Amino acid sequence: MIDKNEYILRRNKFFNTLEDNSVTILFSGVGRKKSGDENYAFVPNKNFYYLTGISQENSILLLIKNDSEKLSYLFIDEKDEKIEKWIGYKLSLKEAREISGIENVCVRTTFEGKMLAFFEDNNKMGEKISKFYLDLEPELKIAESKSTLTYKKELEVVHHLEVEDCNAKIGELRKIKSEAEIELIREAIATTDLGLKHALLDLGPGKHEYNLRNSFEFAVREDQDSLFAFQSIVAAGENATILHYPQQGSMVKKDDLVLFDVGASRDYYAADISRTYPASGKYNEIQRKIYEIVLNCNKQTSKFMRPGITLFEANEFAKNFLAEECLEKGLISSREEISRVYYHSVSHFLGLDTHDFGSKEDKLVPGNVVTCEPGLYFKDLGIGVRIEDDVLITENGSEVLSDGIAKDVDAIEKMLRTR
Repeated sequence: MIDKNEYILRRNKFFNTLEDNSVTILFSGVGRKKSGDENYAFVPNKNFYYLTGISQENSILLLIKNDSEKLSYLFIDEKDEKIEKWIGYKLSLKEAREISGIENVCVRTTFEGKMLAFFEDNNKMGEKISKFYLDLEPELKIAESKSTLTYKKELEVVHHLEVEDCNAKIGELRKIKSEAEIELIREAIATTDLGLKHALLDLGPGKHEYNLRNSFEFAVREDQDSLFAFQSIVAAGENATILHYPQQGSMVKKDDLVLFDVGASRDYYAADISRTYPASGKYNEIQRKIYEIVLNCNKQTSKFMRPGITLFEANEFAKNFLAEECLEKGLISSREEISRVYYHSVSHFLGLDTHDFGSKEDKLVPGNVVTCEPGLYFKDLGIGVRIEDDVLITENGSEVLSDGIAKDVDAIEKMLRTR
């Protein structure tokens, strides 16, 4: 759990990136329609959540920065017992203060009046707002038929304001994880490990991919009713050569390798783990050969990741490693052929989003958390192998946060023998 003082610190860091005489508005968002009168499960806008710790929909963060002060306001829905009977508990103003560390917490219905008064006061005093900041992530809904993009047009037309996207400013802060954030990622990884161990109890020929997926997800839910960072992928045999394999209805055959690409989340902080297991309980000769190439690449690339390295450079390192090993083992006939059997990047940033803010050109710094996920995919052999870990960049190198999830051949085969 993250303390309110950390949210205060985050907002102060964000304030330091803003121009004087500026206003920032961030919305938690509203539920998205699924069908009829049903919505998808609500997930808050992660930038709003990062600065407040509030996960309740229809909430708003207002930040005002001028020459002499920095003001923070939080607007949430008013508690209403009649509404709570239908849709559940709502935060009180006091509870929202305790979570966010924001003293000025108001009911949501006062927001429009607050903004009108603010614009009127500034016009009367002849003060000029130099910049208005919004999170302009596409499809960020703030009302039933309104997004931040439509709100931007409204501010530009009605109030003649210059509106800037603050997504990247908050993203830069999110890239460097605090100790509390790293601990939440560790917890998400531990829950993922529980899920994988539970799924292995059912691993074997005759099971369907969805049986294994459901077994994994049951154990994750049982651990403090944890959520999932993304849709679980369980792919057997040739299906494992499809990176985001969606169907998961095939039956597992005796000689299949089964690839799990899964992750639990804790307080929205994601784990992202891939492991590849033999349905028979033992890797055959060609499976072991391919698996150990990927495993060694995973270990060496994790060591290669350190401050000053970019994810582009990490991918080139992994690609060259895989090419040399595959060529030496006779799996490909030329180095250029590696692109046929390895066709994704080795890493992405990880945090509140599974694919968190950060680019392949950004130099890694201490506090970054990234994935390391080399893979090899031989469709003609019906073999897809990916081994993915979550890696913390430290002052002197890196730490594999998920190293406790078994991935060595002997360890996996022993687990499968003794389950």
